[in-house]
Amino acid sequence: MELELTGTTALVTGASKGIGYATANQLAAEGANIAICARTEGPLEDAATEIESKHGVECAAIPADLTDRAQTQAFVETAADRLGGIDVLVNNAGSAPGGGLESLDENDWYKSLDLKLMGQIRCTTEAMPYLVDEGGVVVNIVGTAGIHPQPNMLTSAATNAADINVTKALAKSYGYRGVRVNAVNPGPVKTDRWDSIINNIASTYDVTPEQVTEQILHSFPLGRVCQPEEVANVVAFLASPKASYINGASITIDGGQISDLMNFDVISRIDETF
Repeated sequence: MELELTGTTALVTGASKGIGYATANQLAAEGANIAICARTEGPLEDAATEIESKHGVECAAIPADLTDRAQTQAFVETAADRLGGIDVLVNNAGSAPGGGLESLDENDWYKSLDLKLMGQIRCTTEAMPYLVDEGGVVVNIVGTAGIHPQPNMLTSAATNAADINVTKALAKSYGYRGVRVNAVNPGPVKTDRWDSIINNIASTYDVTPEQVTEQILHSFPLGRVCQPEEVANVVAFLASPKASYINGASITIDGGQISDLMNFDVISRIDETF
């Protein structure tokens, strides 16, 4: 399907790796010129070089820490100047520390809220005037913890739920001005972070990562974990004119996941098996 994104401009945050990189890569494959940000300059420059070389579009690498309002503003303004406006904003940056109530301190909560919630709000606030001018699109990459909270992922549950509600509120506010705002909620995705989770569980139970993966995959009817490109495909569709009547949606991408990744039944099965 031709998504009609050739010549458009898109900003993607947290795009040096993982879902953000896959999303920037997919939008570039559809012909969009891209600006990407992350906190670490080296990997960000490498990602931009790869995208430009592969797709023949412009990809501006602009380091920025989205917990800093001035850096967020500089990222958006620099990107708009370089690209000649903003048609699409993809808010991807941000993660939240895992843990239950007694293992989290207040800094963990503030850290999660500052980047995953306020980072998206800062970037959207700065980009919105450009998006209104272009009749643009915002896609917030959030996560399933906001709709299926887990006991060991409390900060994710709080920030993701807030992101989803902000998404729906903005869709109502700015739909009248021609801007569509939607959320995508991935379940577990095969990124570096997924590998770290598997390795941590394996270390806890003194088993191999392969054994942990075999047991955890019982949670997924499709028998595998989502790939970053599968999230990127949905984001690119929502960013395109083909999704012109989708506004305020919250789309889950978890392959029909049956149980939480760290569901106590799954942990018990791992324990019993090994």
